[in-house]
Amino acid sequence: MKEDQALLKSVHIGDLELKNRVIMAPMTRNRADNKDNAPTELHVEYYGQRASAGLIISEGSQISKAAVGYINTPGIYSESQIKGWEKVTKAVHENEGKMFLQLWHCGRISHPKFHQGAKPLAPSAVNPNTQAYTPDGFEDTVEPEAMSIADIKQTVQDFKHAAENAKNAGFDGVEIHGSNGYLIHQFFNKNANIRTDDYGGNIQNRARFFFEILEAISEVWPENRIGVRLNPSLHNAFGIKASEETIPTFDHIIEKLNAYDLAYLHLSEPFTDISEIAYLEPNIAQHYRPIYKGKLMINAGFDKESGNKVLEQGNADMVSYAKLFISNPDLPERFAKNAPIAAWDEDTFYTAGPKGYTDYPKFDA
Repeated sequence: MKEDQALLKSVHIGDLELKNRVIMAPMTRNRADNKDNAPTELHVEYYGQRASAGLIISEGSQISKAAVGYINTPGIYSESQIKGWEKVTKAVHENEGKMFLQLWHCGRISHPKFHQGAKPLAPSAVNPNTQAYTPDGFEDTVEPEAMSIADIKQTVQDFKHAAENAKNAGFDGVEIHGSNGYLIHQFFNKNANIRTDDYGGNIQNRARFFFEILEAISEVWPENRIGVRLNPSLHNAFGIKASEETIPTFDHIIEKLNAYDLAYLHLSEPFTDISEIAYLEPNIAQHYRPIYKGKLMINAGFDKESGNKVLEQGNADMVSYAKLFISNPDLPERFAKNAPIAAWDEDTFYTAGPKGYTDYPKFDA
């Protein structure tokens, strides 16, 4: 049965061979509930349990204090955070897994409570009108502070430094989080980015910040150990309002990424119903497979059947799974055995402690 499933065949990304194409997607789980926002033994157990994935992509990890947007998320800017992640990667490697760290800056999806009362940084002073998860629960976002050129240059260096820290922590590579309404995505979006300098206005300018980050990280990691995550048709989620320029912007970015020897490009299918919006793309894998020449990973809403199908059709090389990996730590083995898929408990997605985190059992045939 196993050899018949496209999901269970090995694949190369750069110089790494992945044992299958069932990828663990990055998921915010809010378990770093300590003053240092460092990974704990709970993270070690959680990721170690899921090492049968072809690749684990860590939860988003803030690159600096300025990058924080949610409570209890682990960072990658301090020594204690590096040491915590080092234990995680050791456990994953001991279980014959591979792991990339997702580099994250929340931008305006944040709150002054994370920044000693200061406004969070963003491309422009445009409130996303959503909510941030603060120490006092979900609270409305505020109008952010428009980044100066100095802020932009510092943030690029923060991404680079975080990438160095990820290497020191033993990761196999890094993924740049350019998705889901966070800082890089905010620069792409003309409703979030109303700048009139070199980082705003036309499509090339709105993509500039991202490519400066990619160039900086490629000074630390070989390009084939760098992944990029994008969500082209995101609309009415994470504060993002799409426009007629949205798909042309991502077409430009993804076409330009062909000049880089990336490990993979990680794309998401639409998170919301966009069927009535003519200028958005409802079939992301199908649209971008002919445009992008490297390894393509697709995400959002896949199960075993649809995951195998998208690979068999040639529209992707890997499929990343999120919620299925929460409640099924041995997801590839379950696919191989046609075993039942366990249900997840949404009430424990973002709570502290092991409940709903490390207490989902493996399948016992």
